[in-house]
Amino acid sequence: MRVVIAEDLALLRDGLERLLRDNGFEVVAAVENAEALTEVVLRERPDVAVVDIRLPPSFRDEGIRAALDLRRRAPETAILVVSQYIERAYASDLLADGRGGIGYLLKDRIFDVGAFVEAVRRVAGGGTALDPEVVAQLFSRHRRDDALQGLSAREREVLGLMAEGRSNNAIAEALVLSIGAVEKHIASVFTKLDLAPSTTDNRRVLAVLRLLGGEES
Repeated sequence: MRVVIAEDLALLRDGLERLLRDNGFEVVAAVENAEALTEVVLRERPDVAVVDIRLPPSFRDEGIRAALDLRRRAPETAILVVSQYIERAYASDLLADGRGGIGYLLKDRIFDVGAFVEAVRRVAGGGTALDPEVVAQLFSRHRRDDALQGLSAREREVLGLMAEGRSNNAIAEALVLSIGAVEKHIASVFTKLDLAPSTTDNRRVLAVLRLLGGEES
């Protein structure tokens, strides 16, 4: 699996490069700014790009803007953004096209090597990986989305774990449920969120997008 890294801090950039290589990834480039990121992704077409949201020169949103641009120009490359902060609008923007292959993690999560590597693989495989703290914050906000409010407590737990990118098996293990029970809860979530079966849209991603897009009161 081929990876590009965009991180301005040399120590963290080198650490990510070693971590990923030690876990079987091919790091084709590790760059420090958004311009270099765009150039190398368009040239190398990696499986996934790990991108810091705040890159030079202003350290505001260069990374996220480059990531959004690459979603359009290199749709075959999955994007995993990392940040020191929870910025819900950025996560929503990344998921706005209804496709998978996207993730948003806080930088602290990188130190859990197993979870981080799993997130990279999941995103590269077309799934989603939202940081648990991001998901928790989303659920803590009161929303005017009647469909979300109509989910049961268990269905909200299931949706939260779906947002983190957990598989049905992992959700069953986390909630001590049978696979069949998890499948029923997920089907109920899809029904309540009015997400009809589709041959083109990933309903798990659309359900997560609904969570991200719910309006605050």
